[in-house]
Amino acid sequence: MDREERIRQRAHEIWEREGRPQGREREHWDQAVQEIEAEGSEAERGPGVPDPTVGAGSNPEARGSKRRGK
Repeated sequence: MDREERIRQRAHEIWEREGRPQGREREHWDQAVQEIEAEGSEAERGPGVPDPTVGAGSNPEARGSKRRGK
């Protein structure tokens, strides 16, 4: 499916999700473009590598239990 067709379908989904309002075609189109472009840039970056520092030491109870030999 080409880019314009994906945008058209996404804009239609947005329009339906928002209750099919009249006069907001351009807003829905622009939002669809942003979403499709964001998806494309995420795909180009490939799978993310988790940050090993996220969550490290975030559970003080677990650290405490290790020290006490539990």
